[in-house]
Amino acid sequence: MGEFDLIERFFKRPPTRADVGIGDDCAIWSPRPGHQLAVSADMLVEGRHFLSTVEPRRLGHKALAVNLSDLAACGAQPQAFLLSLSLPRADEAWLQGFSEGLFKLADEHACELIGGDTTQGPLNIAITVLGDVPVGQSILRSSAQVGDDLYVSGHVGDARLALEAFRGHVSLPQAVFEQARLRMETPAPRVALGQALRGIAHGMADISDGLLGDLKHILNASHVGAEIDLVATKTLMGTSSLWPCPEDLAMTCVLSGGDDYELVFTTSPAAAAQVQSVAQATRTRITRIGCITASPGIVLRDDRGQAVDCHFPSFDHFASP
Repeated sequence: MGEFDLIERFFKRPPTRADVGIGDDCAIWSPRPGHQLAVSADMLVEGRHFLSTVEPRRLGHKALAVNLSDLAACGAQPQAFLLSLSLPRADEAWLQGFSEGLFKLADEHACELIGGDTTQGPLNIAITVLGDVPVGQSILRSSAQVGDDLYVSGHVGDARLALEAFRGHVSLPQAVFEQARLRMETPAPRVALGQALRGIAHGMADISDGLLGDLKHILNASHVGAEIDLVATKTLMGTSSLWPCPEDLAMTCVLSGGDDYELVFTTSPAAAAQVQSVAQATRTRITRIGCITASPGIVLRDDRGQAVDCHFPSFDHFASP
């Protein structure tokens, strides 16, 4: 099967909102009036971002999910995406599963594939996603304010727990492993939550490289600091109700695990009721884990309110193993 047969069979669809979709030298897109474009790109490399054992359907889901999470973090609505795919060979069964997982999530968010590229080489998946947001309503990392409450959506740490199991560093009951693996391989981008937080959240980021690491992006961009309640963070792991994770491992998974694709955001304390209303409307668990301070850096506080001296490094593509 050649390159163009591959595209035609597994990826080409008639355009719905694009003026011109797959099949020309460029896709043509007309932005909605009164909106700004939000554009993000992510690359997934085998052995670095996913394991060779992942099911292709799950990999297709994750490849798009990590991009949609970036749109969610800015409060943007998904519109379209470009897919560049490097494949060792044209494996029809793999392509069928991958494209099914990709398009299932794309259809859930009305986000159409409008172009891209394919070539032969090591397995590498690169997606550029396009979204839009009403002019002036995007949520950025740079708008957190001193005194803000600090929140996290959903569950955090389970993906890292699965990775530790794959590495042989921890032995998990089968039910716990399967739930953690599902979180690692099929994250749910918080698109509806991101849009619902327009006008409520001040600073926001998605959690891809670890809670503390991605929170630092907000703090650095906003020139503020944060205090985190470690008691609150202990409730964030979804698998905690199934298995008593050792505390040191749990804190590592929650604070620096990564691959969660939840949202960390700040709001005024006066908006607490609005945050809970958004949580109910989007059916999303939202947990307050601390506050924004004027002093630079992050202070972790234990159940007595005492500062804890510990280090939780986040994922770095060039420094992390």
